[in-house]
Amino acid sequence: MATDVNTATVAAAHSCWSCGDMRAAQFCKACGKVQPPEPVDYFSFFGLPRKLNIDTSTLEREFYSLSRKLHPDIYAGSKSQEQEWSLEQSSRLNDAYRILKDPIRRTEYLLKLEGVELEGQSKAATEEARKTGEKKQIVPPDLLEEVFELNMQLEELRATKKLGEEDPALIQELQAHKQSLEMKFNTLFDELKGYWDEWDSADKCHNEQERRRVRDKMVDLLNRRSYIRNLVRDVNEVLEA
Repeated sequence: MATDVNTATVAAAHSCWSCGDMRAAQFCKACGKVQPPEPVDYFSFFGLPRKLNIDTSTLEREFYSLSRKLHPDIYAGSKSQEQEWSLEQSSRLNDAYRILKDPIRRTEYLLKLEGVELEGQSKAATEEARKTGEKKQIVPPDLLEEVFELNMQLEELRATKKLGEEDPALIQELQAHKQSLEMKFNTLFDELKGYWDEWDSADKCHNEQERRRVRDKMVDLLNRRSYIRNLVRDVNEVLEA
């Protein structure tokens, strides 16, 4: 009996509020009525497989097609509930497109769906970590020596500028450090892309061991990339102060 109730509940959740037929993420397949937003992931929202290698041309075409169908003018004469749903669907559409069209955000989002929490990446998160001491980004082992030297140089330049002085040689060294970091930053993206095929293949074959291996590699690369980006930001702040 419980199974019948659960089945009916699931069916109702995927039925159109207007005609009772099966609905898609945004509209009813039968009557075309806009539907209340469903708690689906962004890949499902666009009808795409949960993969890292996606057809961005298809994504873009679907985005503009849905944007036209969800335009507020179309629902100006509809019930207030339908107008509200169209606005909610349009907002979700924009969020989903912004995430999926960006390869880094797409990778981060998929990992989030996998239950992965990446290290804090924003400036606000970094500042909060410094204040509370709760969570700090871990220095990649291969960057330890470079980061130590860089921090020493940054402190030295801060002190020099505080005295109203300049140190052209030190500034030149920091600019060289920055260029080196930016090269590492770009290289990490290329490395990350190299794992997309491996992830999609492992996921398709339901190879859990391989999925974990590739997932951990991508997490490491994203955290390294985030750390380097924050270093470049710190250098820019001191140079521009």
